[in-house]
Amino acid sequence: MNMLRQVWIVSALNFRSLPQRLWQSLVIVAGMACVIGVLLSMLSMVEGLHQAFLNTGDPRAVFVISAGSQWEGQGAIARDKARIIMNMPGVAKAADGSPIAQPGVEVGVPTRALNGARAWIILRGLDTKGQMLRPGFHIVQGRMFRPGSHELIAGVHAGERFRDVALGDKLTLPDGDWPIVGIYATGDLGDGELLGDLETLMLSIRHKTYNSVLLRLASPDGFAAFARQLKTNPALTVDVMTQHDWNVKRSADFTRFMLIIVYGVGLLLATGALFGCFNTMYSAVASRRSEIATLRAIGYGAFPVAASVILEAGALSVAGAAIGAAFAWSRYDGVMDGFGGNVFKMTVSPSMIGTALLWAVGVAVLGGIWPAIRAARRPVVEALRAT
Repeated sequence: MNMLRQVWIVSALNFRSLPQRLWQSLVIVAGMACVIGVLLSMLSMVEGLHQAFLNTGDPRAVFVISAGSQWEGQGAIARDKARIIMNMPGVAKAADGSPIAQPGVEVGVPTRALNGARAWIILRGLDTKGQMLRPGFHIVQGRMFRPGSHELIAGVHAGERFRDVALGDKLTLPDGDWPIVGIYATGDLGDGELLGDLETLMLSIRHKTYNSVLLRLASPDGFAAFARQLKTNPALTVDVMTQHDWNVKRSADFTRFMLIIVYGVGLLLATGALFGCFNTMYSAVASRRSEIATLRAIGYGAFPVAASVILEAGALSVAGAAIGAAFAWSRYDGVMDGFGGNVFKMTVSPSMIGTALLWAVGVAVLGGIWPAIRAARRPVVEALRAT
């Protein structure tokens, strides 16, 4: 008899007997659903923030920060150095002839999440050129802050994560309360931040230096020459990269750390599911010993019997993984979350679900292979006597 036909027939017999082994089989389904549900829920935060970083900012913008800085708040560029950078040849000009460039300052402000937990929200300084470097920036409610005033505007998603950042609320800074007079949108990670007048904010927080400089080049092909100018200028000690590359760097640092934690937890859970699969399939083989012996006696080979055990384990694991993936997708995909002051939408992507299904198949193979070998190697005469 054709080998594939034997595998098909033996597997069909296995699946027909599943109702008789329902509760045993549900151990694999429930275990894998929990593993995949937890794995995808954690990965949804990592993937969501990663995508938010990659989709943030002006693709034509260049980011300059003091050499060796690992995050923006760590940078320190003196005012005279910032002027040198912004007036370098190759920087794009506005209609009035001034460079399209803005020095930046970033500060974390303590606040409360909606659930009452302590949190930090990012506050940045902004000026007219800064608006030009933020694609899609527009006020959706209220008004823009007035230059030189103690006023703030909040991103459209800030209120979905933090307390007291709605229109009309006030944020307490070292020199008093700053009212939130407007709500803005940019369509990227900045929608979870607060913005205020750059120079007024620096006076309030006692900053004498900028953290970074963001600018736009006159030509997209001029980056290499511009970077070379900065690197060879003896008055400057800075790192320069496109804003996209800076965001990739920020994302990579976070993603690397989080993936170690996520897959470590996932591996522990998968190990528990593997033992559950192992025990369940051993019990299934033991309960079907007379059926297996009969099949072997009438000419069915060892391989189809072993393959049918692994296929059963695989089907149950994939079913559990599908349930866990469906739960994670319905519960977390598109839900607003926050980390390190950033607000973003969690993401459960098709590639993540595909990875989860591969995990399920891997657990099924590892958990089912020894019971399958036992079923295939058991002597026919011994199995028939055991009946």
